[in-house]
Amino acid sequence: MAPYWNENWGNPSSRQNRNGIRASAAVSFAREQLAEFLNIAPQRLIFTSGATEANNLALIGHARAKAIEIGKPGHLITIATEHHAVLDPLRQLQKEGFRLTELLPDSDGLITKDQLINSFKKDTLLVSIMTANNEIGVLQPLQELSSLCKEKGIAIHSDAAQALGQIDLQPDLLGVDFMSISSHKLYGPKGIGALILKSDLPILPLQWGGGQESGLRPGTIPVPLVVGFVKAVELAKKDLTSRQKRCRFLRDRFWQGLNDQRPDLILNGSKLKRLPNNLNFSIPGISGSRLHTELRPYISCTSGSACSRGEPSHVLLALGRSLTEAEASLRISIGRSTTSKEVDQAIDIIIKAINKLS
Repeated sequence: MAPYWNENWGNPSSRQNRNGIRASAAVSFAREQLAEFLNIAPQRLIFTSGATEANNLALIGHARAKAIEIGKPGHLITIATEHHAVLDPLRQLQKEGFRLTELLPDSDGLITKDQLINSFKKDTLLVSIMTANNEIGVLQPLQELSSLCKEKGIAIHSDAAQALGQIDLQPDLLGVDFMSISSHKLYGPKGIGALILKSDLPILPLQWGGGQESGLRPGTIPVPLVVGFVKAVELAKKDLTSRQKRCRFLRDRFWQGLNDQRPDLILNGSKLKRLPNNLNFSIPGISGSRLHTELRPYISCTSGSACSRGEPSHVLLALGRSLTEAEASLRISIGRSTTSKEVDQAIDIIIKAINKLS
């Protein structure tokens, strides 16, 4: 990224000068690289400020375009455990006259083919289902669900921010029409992401003023962020298999270490169909706020996701956890630099805190 902060500072949309040409070439090359990693055509990539913007563009942009096409708002489907970056745009569409169904997952956090089939209406035009949940890490059966949508001629979107860099992510193999991805979830720079789309599906821009990114996302493209984003994807792809194995080993070691001493802990989400680096569990019978107070001097933790506005997890509540259990829950993320020693230290810290509060 470094050269594009200073010496190669040109605007990639200004190709009448040398600096602009260099910047434009960097963005074009990055787009081609990212498209190759995802096994799609480069023109299907729209760079955004992150997955949140990509979600809004896909959901609102496509729904509004379809409403114009058919002459009225239609029906939308999603899951109650989606990120707020999906739920909030869909609820905004509700205010505009669209009808919305929010499916409740089973206790393992997954939805079934029958649930989706039974929720279809004659005017269903868009389904949004996360690839991997941001809190409990479960991997939805996207291939099966997307095939059902295809049979009905319904577009399907997926927020894949958590999945990029953790699994082999190929939109077309999963069968989705729109996919949102983000850089900072895999050690890339914050403030950059992308929307992957199919060119034959209608979509309206949410902003105007420049025509950049195929007229769907105006504004000057941040060249250093684009370059850094794609480099992060490249590095993640290189060691994906070995890192998955290592993260899964450490994650399972973590859960076993906790469970050996506290068998009353409740695992949140499917044990098998989840990201290799994710663990989420509830501790019954203790205060969540007191638990986090005990842990914060030793472990970086919060009382909810960055978008939860401090409220108990809507994801855990949808799984059937009580308000108290949802508040007394922890999501553990295993990272590139996490060591076995740190896992053992964290087990000891968490168990001591639980025992103190029990």
